[in-house]
Amino acid sequence: MTMTSRVRKFALTAHVTSSVGWLGAIIGFIAHAVAGLTSQDVQTVRSAYLMMDLTGWFVLVPLSLASLLTGVVQSLGTAWGLFRHYWIIAKLSITVFATVVLLIYMQTLDKLASVAARTTFSSADFSGHQGASPLIHASVALLLLITCVVLSVYKPWGKTQYGKRKQV
Repeated sequence: MTMTSRVRKFALTAHVTSSVGWLGAIIGFIAHAVAGLTSQDVQTVRSAYLMMDLTGWFVLVPLSLASLLTGVVQSLGTAWGLFRHYWIIAKLSITVFATVVLLIYMQTLDKLASVAARTTFSSADFSGHQGASPLIHASVALLLLITCVVLSVYKPWGKTQYGKRKQV
C-alpha cells in the first residue's frame, strides 16, 4: 500500500525528527555520563546519574520507539518496502537491536540512579564497570545510529531477492 504524497511527507518528517532527536538525546546523555564519571563533586555525580535515568525513560526510550515505529511505517507505505533493500533490513536490525538493548539497560540505569538518590554514597558505589557503563552504552548507541544515517544516505548493497521478484 503506497501512501499519498502528503501522508508520505508527514511520515518521513516524523521519522527523521524522532531519529535525529534520538541521536541528539544520546549526545546529551554522553555529556551527563562524562560528568558523572569524571567529577569529584558528589552533587554533580548524583545529579548526572539521576538525569541519565530521567533522560533514558522520558527521552531516549520514547524516541527510540518512535524512530522504530515511524521507520516501519515509512518503509511499508513507500516503494522502498521493508524487505526489498538490504540497507533497510540493516537499519531495521540496528534499530531493533539498539531499542532492545536500551530497554534492558534501563534496569541497570535505574539501579545506578537509585544509588545516586541515596542520601550518602561513596565513589566506590560507582566504581569499576558500573561507573563507565552509561558512557560505553551511549557511545556504542551513537555509533549504531550514525551507521543508520550512513546507510540512509548511501543505500548500499542493492535489492534483496524478494525486492528483485517484486520489481518484475
